[in-house]
Amino acid sequence: MERMSDQPGRWTRATVYPDMWANPDDDPRNSEGPSPDGELATLQDFMTNYRMTLRMKCEGLDAEQLARRSVPPSTMSLLGLLRHLAEVERDWRNWISDGDPLPKLYGERDGDFDGAVAEQAEVDAAYSALAREQEATDAALAGHPDLGERLGKSGIAVRELMVHRIEEYARHCGHADLLRERIDGVTGE
Repeated sequence: MERMSDQPGRWTRATVYPDMWANPDDDPRNSEGPSPDGELATLQDFMTNYRMTLRMKCEGLDAEQLARRSVPPSTMSLLGLLRHLAEVERDWRNWISDGDPLPKLYGERDGDFDGAVAEQAEVDAAYSALAREQEATDAALAGHPDLGERLGKSGIAVRELMVHRIEEYARHCGHADLLRERIDGVTGE
């Protein structure tokens, strides 16, 4: 007797390495060749690749799929992750600022996930907010190439902030893997 499942069939776009998200020639994160020189360039490269990975995990999905909370009882969705990371990018600037904190983008606790509704306007706004906040954080850090420099009221080292940013994106890219697989079965790194 064949058993019915509510789980989508697993598949990948990659044909060269079936555990990859895309074939090496099609992967914008392709890192063939020499790695960046220096610690700062290496950290920035990892940050760029994790940001790209998150966007890749969201590609090709409509508003309903992006907003779907596909791993219950978690309230996470891919759209919620986009909104959350925009909020986090903004908050990182608070860490390195001596001024008053920037206001939250989505209000109260979990507003980034709770407000992730299946509307195209919300999806467009989330992508726009994420790009804007990433650019602003990058610009704020561009003036501080010394990884040992301590910034803000708490005196966080630029290196510590960079590593924390990478950790945050890496963790959420792992969440995105599971969310995406439950939406349409697409797997891969």
